[in-house]
Amino acid sequence: MLVLWAVLAVLIAWSWLTYPGIGHVIYDMGMALEARLYRLRKITVPISEMTVSTWQGGPYEASASILMLHGYSGDKNLWLRVARHFVGDYRVVIPDLPGHGETGFKAGGGFDIPTQARRIIELLDACGLDKVHVIGNSMGGHLAAWLAATSPDRVLTLALLNPAGVTAPQPSDMDRQLAAGRNPFLMKSREEFLPFYAMTMASPPWVPGVVIAAVAERYVQRREELAEIYTDFHASPSMEPYLTDIRAPSLLLWGRQDRLIDVSSVPVWSKGIADLRVEIWDGVGHLPMIEQPGKTAALYRGFLKGLGQ
Repeated sequence: MLVLWAVLAVLIAWSWLTYPGIGHVIYDMGMALEARLYRLRKITVPISEMTVSTWQGGPYEASASILMLHGYSGDKNLWLRVARHFVGDYRVVIPDLPGHGETGFKAGGGFDIPTQARRIIELLDACGLDKVHVIGNSMGGHLAAWLAATSPDRVLTLALLNPAGVTAPQPSDMDRQLAAGRNPFLMKSREEFLPFYAMTMASPPWVPGVVIAAVAERYVQRREELAEIYTDFHASPSMEPYLTDIRAPSLLLWGRQDRLIDVSSVPVWSKGIADLRVEIWDGVGHLPMIEQPGKTAALYRGFLKGLGQ
């Protein structure tokens, strides 16, 4: 019993001295456990410039595959609770985009959308995937749309969740902060994270405070990296001249309470993409796949099944 109390005391002291170190452990172990429960495996895939970390699941010989693309500053874990609904029928590939997650950052590596798209094509080739259904959120939506417009032979269908890539007629809260010279993604202290976190979702799931603190610490530590990625990404070509080149059947989902990219973007996408189904959800912000994972998965499955996919 004395040994147990000693071990407990050491753990408490370590947690206090390294705060929010325990939050990093809880987050990483939690994501690994969820992936395991959802039958997703971590697979690293070498391409010409780097090795890409991915979650992959589903039958290798499945007749259809889904590629899921996260947004700026995010990682592959953001798709776990949607992916769980598809691994029974589809092969699912979820990469950490370069500069994010476990794929890692390389200064001067190039993080604009055309460069990222070229790497995604290499990833598909390395995975032995010819054509895929592509779903992307935010920056990942911009990337997904670019792939559909410029590599139409590789994209079966396109799904966009609050995508970046066009100019919103009405500014968002983030637009106003950027206009004032402040990028809310680039924070110098953990205290700056909570106002940013509140901007990302209208109805975020419960997360322990120590995990929130750990995620905040990661943003602070990655500040310079995120600044370079943002500069490259922000300089990417707008999708507006390319929207008419998207021929794949497409789905656009937007959370009406999005504070990062205003919902007024919807008519811009609708005007450009010929075959587009649009859904706007009240009470949802920038990350529908986190705020409403089951509902998002049901919408996406219905979209695919409606096309016989």
